[in-house]
Amino acid sequence: MNTATTPTITSSRRVQRAWSMYDWANSAYNLVITSTIFPAYYNAVTTVSKDGVVVSDMVSFFGIQVKNSALFDYSIAAAYLVIAILSPILSSIADAQGSKKRFMQLFCYMGAISCCCLYFFTRHTLELGIICSSIAALGYCGSLVFYNSYLPEIALPPDRHRVSAQGFAYGYIGSVLLQLICFLFVLQPALFGITDDSFAPRLSFVLVGLWWIGFAQIPFARLPASTAVQAAPGSSVLSNGFKELRKVWQQIRHLPRLKTYLLSFFFYSMGVQTVMLAATIFGSKELKLETSQLIGAILVIQLVAIAGAYLMAKLSDKFGDLPVLFVVVLVWIGVCIAAYYTYTATQFYIVAAVVGIIMGGIQSLSRSTYSRLMPPTHDTTSFFSFYDVTEKLAIVIGMLSFGFIDSILNMRTAIIALIGFFAIGAIILFIAMRTRDSN
Repeated sequence: MNTATTPTITSSRRVQRAWSMYDWANSAYNLVITSTIFPAYYNAVTTVSKDGVVVSDMVSFFGIQVKNSALFDYSIAAAYLVIAILSPILSSIADAQGSKKRFMQLFCYMGAISCCCLYFFTRHTLELGIICSSIAALGYCGSLVFYNSYLPEIALPPDRHRVSAQGFAYGYIGSVLLQLICFLFVLQPALFGITDDSFAPRLSFVLVGLWWIGFAQIPFARLPASTAVQAAPGSSVLSNGFKELRKVWQQIRHLPRLKTYLLSFFFYSMGVQTVMLAATIFGSKELKLETSQLIGAILVIQLVAIAGAYLMAKLSDKFGDLPVLFVVVLVWIGVCIAAYYTYTATQFYIVAAVVGIIMGGIQSLSRSTYSRLMPPTHDTTSFFSFYDVTEKLAIVIGMLSFGFIDSILNMRTAIIALIGFFAIGAIILFIAMRTRDSN
């Protein structure tokens, strides 16, 4: 590992805006595929109804009978588990070869093309749909490993909250713009001469892929090339990534505040990401909301989240990173309790508005807090690989827990597990607030 050094200059605002444009590009996936049209379409094509009454929500996946919502949860968990295993290896190669941007491009194209392939997902091609959606998730979270690691390279510590929040804000704005376009196709297909009910959502999946690839060219053109890190003689790229993670851990374990913060992040991420990934399926299955209502609620979340990301950045500058995160996690507990007792569309909208404020804030603030707590180093990819592995494993546990409880009981009961994750995260975060690093 390189000798730790502190950057003395920040990149230009032009480069920082280019970095943020990748959020603009890939957040369309996060909104349309993860949060709105795809989950609603998936639930519609995998549910058998008669006269508005659900007859069956069981599906056959390669001959295995499983509840449709649980299969959705398990497929997402599988994608995040794969990237949690692969990212240390790929981060090691990226550091050794200085190929961070190339890996970011690889995962971007893999995810975007998989989104386009979802055009062929119908009730008769369930396996294809699940595989493509999983690969799209793999591409999305895989590219973020390398995208996030650019943050400490393009911004000094005092600027990182602002740049991180800017990235999320760009993402929310860009994704909402494409969502509105897709919204017209899905809800007003007759305006475009569309008679096939399944065509409009499948067209939306193609538009996401094209949007993702197209706008990603801006950061790919302007982000600086990373510097190759000298590898130890005789080391293997297949094992060096995990060795790098172990070296990162050796540093983190001597930084009590960062170590405690990461443990808290691990637990509350189980809740945050699961809420985001399962919200639309919950609204569709438990509340019987129409697609238009679901899209409207998610749009509320996206628009409010823009303000939330900047609000949390301002509050953290005034009150400190960890105290603000602590309050936000407590609010998440309140959101889960409210969601458990949510039965109407109006209640769902109110909860969605609160989620919007704290969703953008907790994601942006978590990323920038980590970048500020981590020690000065050139090996930003390795440190952010550790951060991303922590988050991905949290998502795997959160989605598996949610899917398992849903499969044996229901989604409403599964929310109780999320409350437990947030509560543990809050307690550990409270400890982190009172922890000081010896050095």
